[in-house]
Amino acid sequence: MNDVLMHTYARQPVGFVRGEGPWLWDAEGRRYLDALAGVAVCALGHAHPALAEALCEQARTLLHTSNIYQIPLQQRVGERLCALSGMQRAFFCNSGAEANEAAIKIARLRGHAKGVEVPTIIVMEGSFHGRTLATLTATGNKKIQMGFEPLVPGFVRVPYGDLAALEHTAQHVPSTVAVLVEPVQGEGGIIIPPPGYLKGVRDICDRNGLLMMLDEIQTGIARTGKWFAFQHEGIQPDVMTLAKGLGGGVPIGACLARGVAAETFGLGSHGSTFGGNPLACRAADTVLDVVEREDLCAKAVELGSHLLDGFRARLGDHPSVLAIRGHGLMLGIELDRPCGELVRKAIERGLLINVTAERVIRLLPPLVITQAEADIILDTVAALVTDFAAAAA
Repeated sequence: MNDVLMHTYARQPVGFVRGEGPWLWDAEGRRYLDALAGVAVCALGHAHPALAEALCEQARTLLHTSNIYQIPLQQRVGERLCALSGMQRAFFCNSGAEANEAAIKIARLRGHAKGVEVPTIIVMEGSFHGRTLATLTATGNKKIQMGFEPLVPGFVRVPYGDLAALEHTAQHVPSTVAVLVEPVQGEGGIIIPPPGYLKGVRDICDRNGLLMMLDEIQTGIARTGKWFAFQHEGIQPDVMTLAKGLGGGVPIGACLARGVAAETFGLGSHGSTFGGNPLACRAADTVLDVVEREDLCAKAVELGSHLLDGFRARLGDHPSVLAIRGHGLMLGIELDRPCGELVRKAIERGLLINVTAERVIRLLPPLVITQAEADIILDTVAALVTDFAAAAA
């Protein structure tokens, strides 16, 4: 086949033509249980009736006008997100990387306003913040940075979960203006920091006059069992970024801010042609409605605990399993060797999973799965791991 697409993805040998709830069908009519949800994007599953109806109605009404004009739906979604999160202002864009770019620009503008010549942001080892040059630099993965040098200056890295290292750097790098951190490292392998870590980051930022910026692109919108993962620790960030589950499959990102960070951007400081257009905001508004109406935060807690307990019971003593981690419906099973081949083996069994950090099975099922569907994930993944380990023995 003459492939006209740039070779940026090692695509799996399957494509889908239809979806319903957590299920997808290929052109031959075979059904697959989606335990990845488009990498945490399809929070409501596929073709959710409320979202489909809202999008059809909006498409018949108004798709786009640009941010030169007022967009009532954008104002509504911004108000709802701020009310849910305790933030004060929102900027809408199209992706998580763009949301993080906005956060980085806020930090730099704030630094220059304080007289810092080269504002520096503390970021974490093992992090992932996007593929643009700035977010690529912020990401703690040398492999995906390779070949894109020179990287963007103004970042310094510390170990994730290490408050002492963060405090030391904040005190000894006088140009530091902000800390950018994920509440859970998703691409890094579902790495969950020690209890109290985010509160510790908040305290360090307060003591050193730094902006606390949370990348909630993968953890936000009920994924961990609360609207936003920072709410588990009762703290408040200065800047928070969202995307993925916010639009239920329609591209939308958001950068929320409060306090001085909320007032940092002025006219012309930032912009987006498509960001927050009526179609994307109608999608986000509908997602918020469904998450609220169906109490999907509680469901993420219930089914996430069910899966975590099940995997620990089935695989906790398996010699090839190094760790089983979970926070709501974000789960990772770390093996003792690279296991990328399990993605294709799972497809053969009608299940869609992901392997990240080379040896971590990552599960991000739609928030609407049932316990019966969760049990299919549990049974299939446990069998995959057992068979994989036996074949390598």
